[in-house]
Amino acid sequence: MSHRTRGSTPAQGSAGQLRVLHILNRLDQGGTELIALKVIDGLNKNIFEHRLATLRGVDPLLRDLPIPGGQLLNTGDASAGFQFPLFRLARLMRAYRPHIVHSRNWGAIEAIPAARLARVPVAIHSEHGYELEMLAGLPNRRRLFRRAAYAMADAVFTVTCELRDYHAKQAWISPERIEVIYNGVDTKRFSPCPESRMVLRRKFDLPQNRFIVGTVGRMVPIKDHATLLRAVDLLVQRGVDAHGLLVGSGPELGRTKDMVNTYPGLASRVSFLGASEEVPELLNTMDVFALPSISEGMSNTLLEAMSTGLPVIATGVGGNKEVIDDGKSGWLIRPKDPEALASLLDHLASEDNLRRNFGTAARARVVERFSLQRMLNDYTQLYLGLAARRHITSSNSRRK
Repeated sequence: MSHRTRGSTPAQGSAGQLRVLHILNRLDQGGTELIALKVIDGLNKNIFEHRLATLRGVDPLLRDLPIPGGQLLNTGDASAGFQFPLFRLARLMRAYRPHIVHSRNWGAIEAIPAARLARVPVAIHSEHGYELEMLAGLPNRRRLFRRAAYAMADAVFTVTCELRDYHAKQAWISPERIEVIYNGVDTKRFSPCPESRMVLRRKFDLPQNRFIVGTVGRMVPIKDHATLLRAVDLLVQRGVDAHGLLVGSGPELGRTKDMVNTYPGLASRVSFLGASEEVPELLNTMDVFALPSISEGMSNTLLEAMSTGLPVIATGVGGNKEVIDDGKSGWLIRPKDPEALASLLDHLASEDNLRRNFGTAARARVVERFSLQRMLNDYTQLYLGLAARRHITSSNSRRK
């Protein structure tokens, strides 16, 4: 999917690096943003120089987060209203003079025509997930704009085959025009540590001997935490000494906490720990990880849980079907089915060996197919390959 540009080639980055400008709608705690930060931090710094720009600023909870690549660039404001930042983005690109612009999701797609206005040599767009309103299909104006932006881009990719097929259909193009790069997880950082289990439970004030069912993710409607709470309530009714652990923050946090009060059996049996920098440790306090989402792109927290060696249960939607080998490295259930979730959890609660065997299989699958290094290699090949097509090559990459 090439698009020829004219004009002078921008100056190389410092020490002959390729400059990559990453465009996000907003920097928050979502999976798309965290993947962008992993890419910026993980790619070879002798070859690439990165800057990160947002259209709507940064989540207040992340204001003190060190941004790889330097100061965050902001091209808009945090208001929820309509913005059309095309010309602001083009001005930013002319000032920074990147070799590559990479925009992510609908909220940043104007970066592709802006890159063409600014005569950036390489423009890339990627799609990483769903919002609830997308599930019924996109309005025609969005479909037309996506089709046009995709045609302008040198490459478009998604993080799952299912997302590729969805966006190809919505943009009226062939799926072959969209690539797939799976997300990756740091399998060293997210690894089993059973010997520290009790110590970690004490640290986070969690019950020592209960069967803990946990999840990690943004508190938003599409994650459907209500199904998880209902399943834990059903477990308790069946006599299982169960406990729910919900890690994450977001607009639905207050409502989800209130939901606990509608189930008398859940009193003192659910812990809300909010957003945390200690996710690897919190995963190691759990017995089972559950992901009851209504829809998913590719869940980073699911990959992290599997890498930690946890048995996992997820809804059979989106990328979950590509991550989990159903019945071998985890289980897939229908969305909004607390009874099915509770039945699987009930079985796992009494089967230590089954939990251990599935956790081992889950980690093996992630190590083999979804490692962070594999993802970084894929991004490196994409960036360098497209730059080479434009006859732009990092002097450092030539010396490797």
